[in-house]
Amino acid sequence: MHAELKKTDDAIWGWPVFPEKYRHFSNPAVQAFIKENQDAVHFYMYLQWLAEEQLAAVQQLATDRGMDIGLYRDLAVGVCDSGAESWADEGALCLDASIGAPPDILGPLGQNWGLPPLNPDYLVKHAYTPYIDLLRANMKHCGALRIDHVLGLLRLWWIPRGDSAQDGAYLYYPVEEMLAILALESHRNQCSIIGEDLGTVPDEIVEPLFEGGVHSYKVFFFETAEDGGYLSPAHYPVQSMATLCTHDMPTLRGFWHCDDLRLGKELGLYPDEAQLEGLFTARAEMKQKMLDSIRWHGWLPEHIGQDALYVPMDQSLSHAMQMHLAAGSSALLGLQLEDWLEMDKPVNVPGTVDQYPNWRRKLSATLDELFARPEINGLCQRLTDVRAQASQHKE
Repeated sequence: MHAELKKTDDAIWGWPVFPEKYRHFSNPAVQAFIKENQDAVHFYMYLQWLAEEQLAAVQQLATDRGMDIGLYRDLAVGVCDSGAESWADEGALCLDASIGAPPDILGPLGQNWGLPPLNPDYLVKHAYTPYIDLLRANMKHCGALRIDHVLGLLRLWWIPRGDSAQDGAYLYYPVEEMLAILALESHRNQCSIIGEDLGTVPDEIVEPLFEGGVHSYKVFFFETAEDGGYLSPAHYPVQSMATLCTHDMPTLRGFWHCDDLRLGKELGLYPDEAQLEGLFTARAEMKQKMLDSIRWHGWLPEHIGQDALYVPMDQSLSHAMQMHLAAGSSALLGLQLEDWLEMDKPVNVPGTVDQYPNWRRKLSATLDELFARPEINGLCQRLTDVRAQASQHKE
Protein backbone atom coordinates (compact mmCIF):
# COMPACT_ATOMS: atom_id res chain seq x y z
CA MET A 1 0.00 0.00 0.00
CA HIS A 2 2.82 2.38 0.90
CA ALA A 3 4.54 1.64 -2.41
CA GLU A 4 1.35 2.27 -4.37
CA LEU A 5 0.54 5.54 -2.62
CA LYS A 6 4.09 6.79 -3.02
CA LYS A 7 3.86 6.37 -6.79
CA THR A 8 1.34 9.20 -6.92
CA ASP A 9 2.69 11.31 -4.05
CA ASP A 10 6.37 11.15 -3.14
CA ALA A 11 5.61 12.94 0.15
CA ILE A 12 3.88 9.83 1.50
CA TRP A 13 6.51 8.80 4.07
CA GLY A 14 4.39 6.47 6.22
CA TRP A 15 0.91 5.56 7.38
CA PRO A 16 0.40 8.73 9.49
CA VAL A 17 0.03 10.64 6.20
CA PHE A 18 -1.98 7.98 4.35
CA PRO A 19 -5.51 8.98 3.32
CA GLU A 20 -7.73 8.66 6.39
CA LYS A 21 -9.44 5.48 5.19
CA TYR A 22 -6.07 3.67 5.02
CA ARG A 23 -4.62 4.71 8.38
CA HIS A 24 -5.19 1.39 10.14
CA PHE A 25 -4.86 -2.17 8.98
CA SER A 26 -8.34 -3.13 10.20
CA ASN A 27 -10.12 -0.40 8.22
CA PRO A 28 -12.60 -1.72 5.58
CA ALA A 29 -10.79 0.21 2.83
CA VAL A 30 -7.55 -1.59 3.65
CA GLN A 31 -9.21 -4.99 3.50
CA ALA A 32 -10.70 -4.04 0.14
CA PHE A 33 -7.24 -2.97 -1.07
CA ILE A 34 -5.85 -6.38 -0.07
CA LYS A 35 -8.48 -8.20 -2.15
CA GLU A 36 -7.98 -5.91 -5.14
CA ASN A 37 -4.19 -6.27 -5.02
CA GLN A 38 -3.89 -9.88 -3.87
CA ASP A 39 -1.00 -10.81 -6.17
CA ALA A 40 1.14 -7.89 -4.95
CA VAL A 41 0.29 -8.65 -1.30
CA HIS A 42 1.19 -12.31 -1.81
CA PHE A 43 4.47 -11.27 -3.44
CA TYR A 44 5.48 -9.30 -0.32
CA MET A 45 4.48 -12.26 1.83
CA TYR A 46 6.62 -14.48 -0.40
CA LEU A 47 9.62 -12.19 0.15
CA GLN A 48 9.12 -12.45 3.91
CA TRP A 49 8.93 -16.24 3.64
CA LEU A 50 12.16 -16.27 1.62
CA ALA A 51 13.92 -14.18 4.28
CA GLU A 52 12.70 -16.59 6.96
CA GLU A 53 13.94 -19.61 5.01
CA GLN A 54 17.33 -18.02 4.37
CA LEU A 55 17.76 -17.12 8.04
CA ALA A 56 16.96 -20.70 9.02
CA ALA A 57 19.45 -22.01 6.45
CA VAL A 58 22.23 -19.78 7.75
CA GLN A 59 21.69 -20.96 11.33
CA GLN A 60 21.59 -24.59 10.19
CA LEU A 61 24.85 -24.12 8.29
CA ALA A 62 26.43 -22.51 11.35
CA THR A 63 25.49 -25.39 13.63
CA ASP A 64 26.50 -27.97 11.00
CA ARG A 65 29.96 -26.34 10.92
CA GLY A 66 30.29 -26.78 14.68
CA MET A 67 29.45 -23.29 15.93
CA ASP A 68 28.09 -23.38 19.48
CA ILE A 69 25.94 -20.26 19.07
CA GLY A 70 25.69 -19.57 15.36
CA LEU A 71 23.66 -16.49 14.65
CA TYR A 72 23.62 -13.75 17.28
CA ARG A 73 20.49 -11.70 16.68
CA ASP A 74 19.38 -8.35 18.05
CA LEU A 75 16.02 -7.45 19.55
CA ALA A 76 15.51 -3.74 19.00
CA VAL A 77 14.15 -1.62 21.81
CA GLY A 78 11.06 -0.73 19.78
CA VAL A 79 9.35 -0.39 16.40
CA CYS A 80 9.06 2.57 14.05
CA ASP A 81 6.11 4.82 14.84
CA SER A 82 5.30 5.05 11.13
CA GLY A 83 5.86 1.39 10.29
CA ALA A 84 3.61 -1.60 9.70
CA GLU A 85 3.57 -2.85 13.27
CA SER A 86 2.31 0.44 14.71
CA TRP A 87 -0.12 0.73 11.76
CA ALA A 88 -1.68 -2.62 12.69
CA ASP A 89 -1.52 -2.06 16.47
CA GLU A 90 -4.62 -2.77 18.53
CA GLY A 91 -3.51 -1.10 21.76
CA ALA A 92 -0.26 -2.82 22.69
CA LEU A 93 1.68 0.34 21.77
CA CYS A 94 1.30 3.87 23.14
CA LEU A 95 1.40 5.88 19.94
CA ASP A 96 1.21 9.27 21.68
CA ALA A 97 4.62 8.76 23.28
CA SER A 98 8.10 7.70 22.29
CA ILE A 99 10.99 6.24 24.24
CA GLY A 100 14.54 7.48 24.59
CA ALA A 101 17.14 8.37 27.19
CA PRO A 102 17.48 11.26 29.63
CA PRO A 103 20.33 13.76 29.26
CA ASP A 104 23.74 12.53 30.38
CA ILE A 105 27.40 13.45 29.93
CA LEU A 106 27.76 11.80 26.53
CA GLY A 107 24.37 13.05 25.34
CA PRO A 108 23.55 16.34 27.08
CA LEU A 109 20.40 16.83 24.98
CA GLY A 110 19.03 13.40 25.82
CA GLN A 111 17.81 11.00 23.16
CA ASN A 112 14.41 10.58 21.50
CA TRP A 113 14.34 7.36 19.52
CA GLY A 114 10.93 7.94 17.94
CA LEU A 115 9.71 4.49 19.01
CA PRO A 116 6.32 4.00 20.68
CA PRO A 117 6.55 2.09 23.99
CA LEU A 118 4.69 -1.07 24.88
CA ASN A 119 1.67 -0.36 27.05
CA PRO A 120 2.27 -2.13 30.41
CA ASP A 121 -1.45 -2.15 31.27
CA TYR A 122 -2.26 -3.80 27.94
CA LEU A 123 0.44 -6.44 28.52
CA VAL A 124 -1.02 -7.42 31.89
CA LYS A 125 -4.62 -7.48 30.62
CA HIS A 126 -3.66 -9.69 27.66
CA ALA A 127 -1.43 -12.14 29.56
CA TYR A 128 1.71 -10.63 27.99
CA THR A 129 0.82 -12.10 24.59
CA PRO A 130 2.45 -9.32 22.49
CA TYR A 131 5.68 -9.65 24.51
CA ILE A 132 5.69 -13.46 24.23
CA ASP A 133 5.08 -13.30 20.47
CA LEU A 134 7.92 -10.78 20.15
CA LEU A 135 10.39 -13.03 21.99
CA ARG A 136 9.42 -16.15 20.07
CA ALA A 137 9.74 -14.43 16.70
CA ASN A 138 13.20 -13.09 17.53
CA MET A 139 14.55 -16.26 19.15
CA LYS A 140 13.94 -18.32 16.04
CA HIS A 141 16.97 -19.37 14.03
CA CYS A 142 19.67 -18.16 16.42
CA GLY A 143 21.69 -19.32 19.38
CA ALA A 144 21.88 -15.98 21.17
CA LEU A 145 19.69 -12.90 21.32
CA ARG A 146 20.88 -9.48 22.43
CA ILE A 147 18.14 -7.41 24.03
CA ASP A 148 18.74 -3.76 23.31
CA HIS A 149 18.33 -1.59 26.43
CA VAL A 150 17.36 -4.53 28.64
CA LEU A 151 16.82 -2.01 31.45
CA GLY A 152 13.50 -1.36 29.71
CA LEU A 153 12.15 -4.50 31.33
CA LEU A 154 12.17 -2.45 34.53
CA ARG A 155 11.57 1.08 33.25
CA LEU A 156 11.62 3.19 30.08
CA TRP A 157 12.11 6.91 29.53
CA TRP A 158 8.77 8.02 28.02
CA ILE A 159 8.60 11.29 26.06
CA PRO A 160 5.20 12.81 25.20
CA ARG A 161 4.66 13.28 21.47
CA GLY A 162 6.07 16.62 20.34
CA ASP A 163 8.24 17.16 23.42
CA SER A 164 12.01 16.92 23.72
CA ALA A 165 13.92 14.13 25.48
CA GLN A 166 14.57 16.50 28.38
CA ASP A 167 10.82 16.56 29.12
CA GLY A 168 10.46 12.80 29.58
CA ALA A 169 9.91 10.65 32.67
CA TYR A 170 10.50 7.03 33.68
CA LEU A 171 7.55 4.63 33.58
CA TYR A 172 7.90 1.23 35.23
CA TYR A 173 7.05 -2.25 33.92
CA PRO A 174 6.21 -5.55 35.71
CA VAL A 175 9.83 -6.67 35.62
CA GLU A 176 9.48 -9.93 37.57
CA GLU A 177 6.85 -11.31 35.22
CA MET A 178 8.68 -10.13 32.10
CA LEU A 179 11.98 -11.68 33.23
CA ALA A 180 10.25 -14.94 34.09
CA ILE A 181 8.71 -15.08 30.62
CA LEU A 182 12.10 -14.25 29.08
CA ALA A 183 13.75 -17.12 30.98
CA LEU A 184 11.01 -19.55 29.94
CA GLU A 185 11.19 -18.62 26.24
CA SER A 186 15.00 -18.71 26.35
CA HIS A 187 14.83 -22.29 27.63
CA ARG A 188 12.15 -23.33 25.17
CA ASN A 189 14.11 -21.95 22.22
CA GLN A 190 17.56 -22.93 23.55
CA CYS A 191 18.65 -19.34 23.03
CA SER A 192 21.14 -17.52 25.26
CA ILE A 193 20.28 -13.95 26.26
CA ILE A 194 22.64 -10.98 26.37
CA GLY A 195 21.19 -7.88 27.99
CA GLU A 196 22.53 -4.49 26.95
CA ASP A 197 22.66 -3.03 30.47
CA LEU A 198 24.63 0.16 29.74
CA GLY A 199 23.98 3.75 30.78
CA THR A 200 22.17 4.58 33.99
CA VAL A 201 21.62 1.16 35.57
CA PRO A 202 19.20 1.19 38.54
CA ASP A 203 20.32 -1.04 41.40
CA GLU A 204 17.01 -2.91 41.53
CA ILE A 205 17.54 -4.48 38.07
CA VAL A 206 21.05 -5.90 38.56
CA GLU A 207 20.22 -8.91 40.72
CA PRO A 208 17.03 -9.90 38.81
CA LEU A 209 18.95 -9.92 35.52
CA PHE A 210 21.67 -12.11 37.03
CA GLU A 211 19.20 -14.49 38.66
CA GLY A 212 17.31 -14.71 35.37
CA GLY A 213 20.43 -15.93 33.58
CA VAL A 214 20.83 -12.83 31.41
CA HIS A 215 24.42 -12.18 30.37
CA SER A 216 25.58 -8.69 31.28
CA TYR A 217 27.19 -6.44 28.66
CA LYS A 218 30.71 -5.41 29.67
CA VAL A 219 32.26 -2.67 27.54
CA PHE A 220 35.93 -2.30 28.45
CA PHE A 221 35.88 1.49 28.15
CA PHE A 222 33.21 1.73 30.87
CA GLU A 223 34.54 -0.83 33.35
CA THR A 224 36.42 1.32 35.84
CA ALA A 225 37.19 1.06 39.55
CA GLU A 226 36.53 3.76 42.17
CA ASP A 227 40.02 5.20 41.65
CA GLY A 228 39.32 5.63 37.93
CA GLY A 229 41.61 2.80 36.86
CA TYR A 230 40.41 0.06 34.55
CA LEU A 231 39.18 -3.22 35.95
CA SER A 232 41.05 -6.28 34.80
CA PRO A 233 38.81 -8.27 32.42
CA ALA A 234 39.74 -11.25 34.63
CA HIS A 235 37.42 -9.70 37.22
CA TYR A 236 34.41 -9.45 34.89
CA PRO A 237 31.56 -11.78 35.87
CA VAL A 238 31.53 -15.05 33.98
CA GLN A 239 27.87 -14.45 33.09
CA SER A 240 28.68 -11.62 30.72
CA MET A 241 29.76 -10.69 27.22
CA ALA A 242 32.85 -8.49 26.99
CA THR A 243 33.53 -6.08 24.15
CA LEU A 244 35.74 -3.09 23.40
CA CYS A 245 33.23 -1.04 21.41
CA THR A 246 29.58 -1.21 20.43
CA HIS A 247 27.62 -0.06 17.39
CA ASP A 248 26.54 3.03 19.36
CA MET A 249 30.15 4.04 20.03
CA PRO A 250 33.02 5.25 17.89
CA THR A 251 35.33 2.62 16.46
CA LEU A 252 38.49 1.83 18.39
CA ARG A 253 40.52 4.15 16.16
CA GLY A 254 37.85 6.86 16.28
CA PHE A 255 37.69 6.70 20.06
CA TRP A 256 41.46 6.83 20.55
CA HIS A 257 41.87 9.81 18.22
CA CYS A 258 38.76 11.61 19.64
CA ASP A 259 37.13 11.68 16.21
CA ASP A 260 33.74 11.14 17.85
CA LEU A 261 34.05 14.30 19.94
CA ARG A 262 35.03 16.39 16.92
CA LEU A 263 32.18 14.87 14.91
CA GLY A 264 29.75 15.56 17.77
CA LYS A 265 30.80 19.19 17.77
CA GLU A 266 30.21 19.43 14.01
CA LEU A 267 26.76 17.88 14.41
CA GLY A 268 25.77 20.22 17.25
CA LEU A 269 25.65 17.56 19.96
CA TYR A 270 27.87 19.58 22.30
CA PRO A 271 26.54 23.15 22.42
CA ASP A 272 28.48 23.84 25.64
CA GLU A 273 32.12 24.49 24.69
CA ALA A 274 33.34 24.08 28.27
CA GLN A 275 31.65 20.71 28.55
CA LEU A 276 33.24 19.55 25.30
CA GLU A 277 36.65 20.64 26.53
CA GLY A 278 36.04 18.60 29.67
CA LEU A 279 35.25 15.55 27.54
CA PHE A 280 38.56 15.93 25.67
CA THR A 281 40.40 16.13 29.00
CA ALA A 282 38.56 13.10 30.36
CA ARG A 283 39.34 11.15 27.17
CA ALA A 284 43.06 11.82 27.55
CA GLU A 285 42.92 10.49 31.11
CA MET A 286 40.96 7.43 30.00
CA LYS A 287 43.50 6.59 27.32
CA GLN A 288 46.40 6.84 29.73
CA LYS A 289 44.73 4.58 32.28
CA MET A 290 43.85 2.07 29.56
CA LEU A 291 47.45 2.03 28.39
CA ASP A 292 48.66 1.57 31.96
CA SER A 293 46.27 -1.32 32.54
CA ILE A 294 47.14 -3.15 29.34
CA ARG A 295 50.85 -2.71 30.01
CA TRP A 296 50.55 -3.86 33.63
CA HIS A 297 48.82 -7.06 32.52
CA GLY A 298 51.57 -7.77 30.02
CA TRP A 299 49.72 -7.39 26.73
CA LEU A 300 51.38 -4.22 25.43
CA PRO A 301 54.30 -4.72 22.99
CA GLU A 302 57.55 -3.17 24.24
CA HIS A 303 57.89 -0.81 21.28
CA ILE A 304 54.72 1.10 22.25
CA GLY A 305 55.41 4.17 24.37
CA GLN A 306 54.10 4.80 27.86
CA ASP A 307 52.59 8.27 27.30
CA ALA A 308 49.16 7.88 25.69
CA LEU A 309 49.36 11.44 24.41
CA TYR A 310 52.00 10.31 21.92
CA VAL A 311 50.73 6.80 21.19
CA PRO A 312 48.55 6.48 18.06
CA MET A 313 46.02 3.73 17.54
CA ASP A 314 47.75 1.29 15.22
CA GLN A 315 47.48 -2.42 14.56
CA SER A 316 49.81 -3.34 17.44
CA LEU A 317 47.82 -1.40 20.04
CA SER A 318 44.49 -2.55 18.63
CA HIS A 319 45.51 -6.22 18.77
CA ALA A 320 46.94 -5.76 22.29
CA MET A 321 43.63 -4.36 23.55
CA GLN A 322 41.71 -7.22 21.97
CA MET A 323 44.01 -9.84 23.48
CA HIS A 324 43.76 -8.14 26.89
CA LEU A 325 39.99 -8.40 26.77
CA ALA A 326 39.99 -11.94 25.38
CA ALA A 327 42.02 -13.14 28.36
CA GLY A 328 39.20 -12.11 30.70
CA SER A 329 36.61 -14.22 32.47
CA SER A 330 33.49 -13.30 30.47
CA ALA A 331 31.83 -16.35 28.96
CA LEU A 332 31.34 -14.46 25.69
CA LEU A 333 33.54 -12.08 23.74
CA GLY A 334 32.36 -9.71 21.02
CA LEU A 335 34.73 -7.94 18.60
CA GLN A 336 33.89 -5.70 15.66
CA LEU A 337 35.03 -6.18 12.08
CA GLU A 338 35.56 -2.44 11.62
CA ASP A 339 38.22 -2.56 14.35
CA TRP A 340 39.96 -5.42 12.56
CA LEU A 341 39.90 -3.22 9.46
CA GLU A 342 41.16 -0.20 11.45
CA MET A 343 38.24 1.95 10.31
CA ASP A 344 37.63 5.35 11.89
CA LYS A 345 34.03 6.36 11.06
CA PRO A 346 31.17 5.12 13.30
CA VAL A 347 28.20 3.23 11.91
CA ASN A 348 25.80 5.08 14.22
CA VAL A 349 25.80 8.35 16.17
CA PRO A 350 23.14 8.20 18.92
CA GLY A 351 20.98 11.28 19.19
CA THR A 352 21.09 12.04 15.45
CA VAL A 353 18.60 11.44 12.66
CA ASP A 354 19.34 13.65 9.66
CA GLN A 355 22.71 14.97 10.81
CA TYR A 356 24.62 11.73 10.11
CA PRO A 357 24.02 8.80 7.71
CA ASN A 358 23.39 6.25 10.46
CA TRP A 359 23.56 2.54 9.53
CA ARG A 360 24.68 3.36 5.97
CA ARG A 361 28.44 3.20 6.37
CA LYS A 362 29.90 0.12 4.68
CA LEU A 363 32.85 -2.00 5.74
CA SER A 364 36.04 -1.07 3.91
CA ALA A 365 36.56 -4.65 2.69
CA THR A 366 34.45 -7.67 1.81
CA LEU A 367 34.47 -10.73 4.07
CA ASP A 368 36.51 -12.64 1.48
CA GLU A 369 39.09 -9.85 1.43
CA LEU A 370 39.07 -9.58 5.22
CA PHE A 371 39.81 -13.24 5.84
CA ALA A 372 42.41 -13.39 3.12
CA ARG A 373 44.62 -11.12 5.23
CA PRO A 374 47.33 -13.02 7.14
CA GLU A 375 47.31 -10.53 10.02
CA ILE A 376 43.56 -11.06 10.55
CA ASN A 377 43.84 -14.84 10.49
CA GLY A 378 46.80 -14.62 12.84
CA LEU A 379 44.81 -12.45 15.25
CA CYS A 380 41.89 -14.88 15.14
CA GLN A 381 44.17 -17.78 16.02
CA ARG A 382 45.76 -15.90 18.91
CA LEU A 383 42.33 -14.88 20.20
CA THR A 384 41.17 -18.49 20.01
CA ASP A 385 44.19 -19.68 21.97
CA VAL A 386 43.80 -17.01 24.66
CA ARG A 387 40.08 -17.71 25.00
CA ALA A 388 40.82 -21.42 25.48
CA GLN A 389 43.31 -20.61 28.24
CA ALA A 390 40.87 -18.20 29.90
CA SER A 391 38.18 -20.89 29.81
CA GLN A 392 40.44 -23.31 31.65
CA HIS A 393 41.07 -20.74 34.36
CA LYS A 394 37.31 -20.29 34.87
CA GLU A 395 36.91 -24.00 35.39
